[in-house]
Amino acid sequence: MAKLIDEFRRAWRGASQPALPLAIGFAVVCLALSTLARWGLAQIRPDVFFTPYFPAVVLATMFGGYRIGILTALAAGALGMTVNFSNATADSARFVLLVIYWAVCGVTIWGVEHYRAIAAHQREISRRLIEEEEYRKLLVDELQHRLKNKISTVHAVLHQVLADQPQIWSAIDRRIRALSATDDLIARVEGRGCDIRDLLRSELGPYGHVRFNLNGDALFLPARLAVSLALMFHELATNASKYGAFASARGFLQVSWTVSGDRLSITWDETEGPAVENVGQPGFGTKLLNSALRPFDGKTEIGFLKSGIHCIMQCRIPAD
Repeated sequence: MAKLIDEFRRAWRGASQPALPLAIGFAVVCLALSTLARWGLAQIRPDVFFTPYFPAVVLATMFGGYRIGILTALAAGALGMTVNFSNATADSARFVLLVIYWAVCGVTIWGVEHYRAIAAHQREISRRLIEEEEYRKLLVDELQHRLKNKISTVHAVLHQVLADQPQIWSAIDRRIRALSATDDLIARVEGRGCDIRDLLRSELGPYGHVRFNLNGDALFLPARLAVSLALMFHELATNASKYGAFASARGFLQVSWTVSGDRLSITWDETEGPAVENVGQPGFGTKLLNSALRPFDGKTEIGFLKSGIHCIMQCRIPAD
């Protein structure tokens, strides 16, 4: 019984062609219900012979196809001619109505079958798209897995080569880990990018959530811009932990952002940090901050205040 119900559901949805006995049985039920409806109408209008059978023809065609629809139309015409619920006899007028009824049924069956063909074609396209999407996701997952393995391999090789140069290794190690964390964050949203708030929390979270405040509307960053900003946030957070707000017990960081059209403006403002007295020659981090946003028609303004760094980052949000 369960198998029969499942076959009926699949046929009704158009997922498969029903078995011939099931299709004929469904048509017989439709004809019986239509005849019952005709008997009810005959109490008011006994000259209604064929109209109640139109729904039966439509439903039978939708369920079993045009062949079942044609058989249903022929059987309905025979019922309309032979079954009487009054004293009326089959005259020439009823034959004319029968011809008109079969002509309308023919157009109806053609329309329903045309719709069935379109629906089947769309289902096939949907099935292929789903299969292609699953295959693409499998390839992306494999690529991300291999990329992560390569980053781990590069990390291990550099660690071995720079084992006797801890200062250089420390600078490289932190940046590779930041890139890896950003890639993981972007991968969780299928490579499209990530939200700026999630990106900042990922980078600033280790310093304590009470040490910073994020102020801005929800903003989804494309992957390329997210990677560049992740490196910049990492450099700024590292600097804050050594010389800025995070290096002081009372230090606090405020990060805010606004969007105007396709332009993004981010303000990094540190307060209550150690006094900034001497600013040395620009290092790798400063050069990175000044150049990372150039591909996005952007710029970075860095101010060394007594309480910490005040940095404004402006750029264009890519359309992708």
